[in-house]
Amino acid sequence: MNPLRKLAEFGQSIWVDNLQRSYITKGTLKKFIDEDGLTGLTSNPTIFQKAVSGSDDYQDLFNAAKGRGLSGNDLYEQLAVRDVRGAADILRGVYDATKGRDGYASLEVSPRLALDTKATLEEARRLWKTLDRPNVMIKVPGTEAGVPAFEQLTAEGINVNVTLLFSQTRYRQIAEAYVSGLEKLAASGGDVSRVASVASFFVSRIDALVDKEIEKKLKAGATPEQQKALEGVSGKVAIANAKLAYRAYKEVFSGARWKALEAKGAKVQRVLWASTSTKSPKLRDVLYVEELIGRDTVNTLPPATIDAFRDHGKVRASLEEDLPAAEATMRQLEAGGVSMQTVTEELARDGIRLFEESFDQLLSAVDEKLKKTA
Repeated sequence: MNPLRKLAEFGQSIWVDNLQRSYITKGTLKKFIDEDGLTGLTSNPTIFQKAVSGSDDYQDLFNAAKGRGLSGNDLYEQLAVRDVRGAADILRGVYDATKGRDGYASLEVSPRLALDTKATLEEARRLWKTLDRPNVMIKVPGTEAGVPAFEQLTAEGINVNVTLLFSQTRYRQIAEAYVSGLEKLAASGGDVSRVASVASFFVSRIDALVDKEIEKKLKAGATPEQQKALEGVSGKVAIANAKLAYRAYKEVFSGARWKALEAKGAKVQRVLWASTSTKSPKLRDVLYVEELIGRDTVNTLPPATIDAFRDHGKVRASLEEDLPAAEATMRQLEAGGVSMQTVTEELARDGIRLFEESFDQLLSAVDEKLKKTA
């Protein structure tokens, strides 16, 4: 049996972390659904930048834009909305069959708004209205400004994919904001059963930065005790961090507040594992899939990781295995003089910065195509 399909038996959904026009027009997304059992899709500025720069998929839009005075941002939104809406239409059968649990396509608000609650709210509402599909999610960054924006959007019945989550503390804030948002929606007479959300918790970037911090610590002259603590930690922190975040998920979505919402038909906010392609050649290429398999989770994978897992992925209920070892890994890291709080704060800042840079590159690519068309 295809290992990707087998993941559903363990309560995990697989989404593809990629999108370009050919996914819609050439049947790529439908093939993923039919052959691999994929049930959703995520996009971001980096993905669109590569799609625009590396293909002629959007030439029809550039041709139509000639002489109309459109900005690069205007044209980007046109192509992104068209692609995400098209993906949602292909996924609609999954959405209907799973009664709204799966079948979603995501579109991100501008990363330039990540620190502005009001602007994030305004753009998320506008994109939700423009996309006009029940099976889309608006991606909102899990920044300090993003938490209240997410809670309010949930209270308004808008599906949200909260992205760029690295720390267990911020994850718990997001999970609790979802509960609060649904409570507000219910209090206003809204239908909580129609709302869906995922919390995108990033994985591989944790190990990449932790390994750099460990190397710096050892070169700077770690004590013998710190050196001993850091032995064997490399490549283990991201999975440990994710497992403990999932434990927080189970705590939030088992309390009395949640049970009251569940009785009204509310869906849990599933944890979505993001950044799950390995960054180090020392690690197994499907490590962040194999070690994070559990109920009520999603793993969004780039095409190369999908191919790798289809070829040699091993499936087991791994997510709740040996939580004491996960706790011990986090303690070792701190004992070795590497602060997990510092790591996650740096990653959150870098995540916004990288997406802003990708967004700028995307707009430049769109402008360049427009000039060539003119």
